[in-house]
Amino acid sequence: MQFLDQCKIYLKSGDGGRGAASFRREKFIEFGGPDGGDGGKGGDIVFAAVENLNTLIDYRYRQHFRAANGRPGASREKTGAAGDNLVLRVPVGTEILDDTKQQVLADLTRPGQRIVLLRGGDGGFGNAHYKTSTNRAPRRADPGWPGQEAWVWLRLKLIADIGLAGQPNAGKSTLLAAVSHARPKIADYPFTTLKPQLGVIRLDDNELVMADLPGLIEGASEGAGIGTRFLGHVERCAVILHLVDGTRDDVAGAYQAIRRELAAYGHGLSEKREIVGLNKTDAVEGRELARKLRILQRAVRPGTLVMPLSGATGNGVRPVVAALFAALAEARGSAEEGAMPLMTAQDS
Repeated sequence: MQFLDQCKIYLKSGDGGRGAASFRREKFIEFGGPDGGDGGKGGDIVFAAVENLNTLIDYRYRQHFRAANGRPGASREKTGAAGDNLVLRVPVGTEILDDTKQQVLADLTRPGQRIVLLRGGDGGFGNAHYKTSTNRAPRRADPGWPGQEAWVWLRLKLIADIGLAGQPNAGKSTLLAAVSHARPKIADYPFTTLKPQLGVIRLDDNELVMADLPGLIEGASEGAGIGTRFLGHVERCAVILHLVDGTRDDVAGAYQAIRRELAAYGHGLSEKREIVGLNKTDAVEGRELARKLRILQRAVRPGTLVMPLSGATGNGVRPVVAALFAALAEARGSAEEGAMPLMTAQDS
């Protein structure tokens, strides 16, 4: 399945049906009066977040979506049928933005969440609606109200607990394959990962979702390499696992280069909880490894955990996974405390 995380589509809700202008015609009834019914309401454009979807590829080859129009009214005060709603299924984590990408119209973050984005037009009144004591035979019937239309952007931000960041060839895909059943592409050249990969990691009876993102390089915020397009998927992650290639001479420089790109991207990525993993320790001699760990510990923020590991051999992987679960539990606890309402003097 191809991965697509953003696309532009055209939406049009249904027009309301036209009201009817008719009069009652029956034998022996001299003044039957108006009996034109109202038109039906046009269909709505509805978005629904569903599970088991992780791409917007369904919207690549079809960009125009229109809901059904309402049916016109009929004689004998029959109201026209309402147009069917058009329900568009999108992955959980999809944002709907306006045409300029400046305003978020909706954010679907929970399975089963539904939102009416464009409401269908109301049906027009038939002439029976305008009958009064002084206007016994109105001939007025209204057309239905037009539906709404808009061009919108769909942008997918994968729902993951842990974001895996680092430079190309830092061993991110190797680690994801070692700790989960995901099978990302692994090769000895940079940029083997061209789209985010998800993997489920289990420890005892708990599990978390890790997202492996395409590698960042210095200048990515200005478009170098793959750029920062996929960093949007980290916005929803609670913890970042930052992998540094232990075989590099300047491990601190490699770490700081990625930190600068996260800060340039914004959206709070540089403030997220972070665990730094010095990867490929199987290829580094013991004393050299200890020296690089000390250098890296001085380069990170105070309180940040720096851990050695080897995704290829599995050495140190389990302690890193345990640290990720602990950091995730702590992050979720802090989020829940921040969401609790403050007690006022009146409440106490």
